[in-house]
Amino acid sequence: MITHKNISLFFIFLILVLNFLNFYITVNFLWFLAIVLIWIGINAFGSSRISSNYHVKAYCTNPLETEKKIALTFDDGPSPYTLEVLELLKKYNAKATFFCIGKNIELYPEIVKQIVDEGHLIGNHSYSHSKFFDFYNADKITEELRKTDELLEKFIPGKINFFRPPYGVTTPSIRRALKKTGHKVIGWNIRSLDGGTKNQELIFNRIIKRISPGGIVLLHDTAPHSVLVLEQFLSFLQQNNYTVVSTEDLLNLSAYEITQK
Repeated sequence: MITHKNISLFFIFLILVLNFLNFYITVNFLWFLAIVLIWIGINAFGSSRISSNYHVKAYCTNPLETEKKIALTFDDGPSPYTLEVLELLKKYNAKATFFCIGKNIELYPEIVKQIVDEGHLIGNHSYSHSKFFDFYNADKITEELRKTDELLEKFIPGKINFFRPPYGVTTPSIRRALKKTGHKVIGWNIRSLDGGTKNQELIFNRIIKRISPGGIVLLHDTAPHSVLVLEQFLSFLQQNNYTVVSTEDLLNLSAYEITQK
C-alpha cells in the first residue's frame, strides 16, 4: 500500500544507497536532486488526493454497494443558502451530511439546529477553514477540531465522529491530530467543483457523468448556483431511480458516539 510512511522509507533508503555508492564511485548530484524532486511530487499528489489514503484512511465510497444508493454531503456551511438546500432535501425526501465550519456555526446556530431537527447529519470541517490549515501543526489542528466539536455537540447527544479536512488535503500533522481526536475522515468520489465555478451546466454534467452506486457527492451549501444545481441533480436521481441515503447507512459508520445519560 502506498502511504506516506512507506514512500518516505523507500526514498530514504534510495538516498542512503546513493551515499554508500558515493564512497566508491562519484555519483552525480543530479541523481540526488531527481530523487528528492520525485519524493516531493509523490508527497504533494498523495496529500492533495483524499482518496489516496496517503496520510490517513478516508472513506470516499462504498465499492460493495450494488443498489442505486448514493450519499450527499455539503461543505463550508452553515449559511443562509443552507435553508434553501434543506427545503430541496425535504421536497425530494433525501438525507445529507453537512460538514460545518466552526466560525459559521457561531454565526448561524439556529440553522445547525434545523439541520439536525430535520434528520440530517453534521460533521466537523475545522473551525477556521484557513488557507493555511495544511501548514498548521498537530496541536493547532487538534485545537480547531475540538473547538468545532464543542460547538456541534450542543445539538447532538454525543461526540462528533466525522471530519472532512479543508480542501480535502491531508498531512502528517492532520494524521497526528486525528490520533488524539479519534475522528473518521469522510471524503468523496464525486466532486462537483461548485466551489470553483458558477457554471451550472458544467457542474451538473460533471456530477451525473460520475454517478454510480455507493458514491459520495461533494457539494457546497454556500452559494445560489449550488442550490440550483442541487435541484437539477435531485430530479435526475429521482428519474433514474437512485436513492439518497445518509453517509452512516452508505458506509456503515456512526456519525456520532452517543453519550449514555
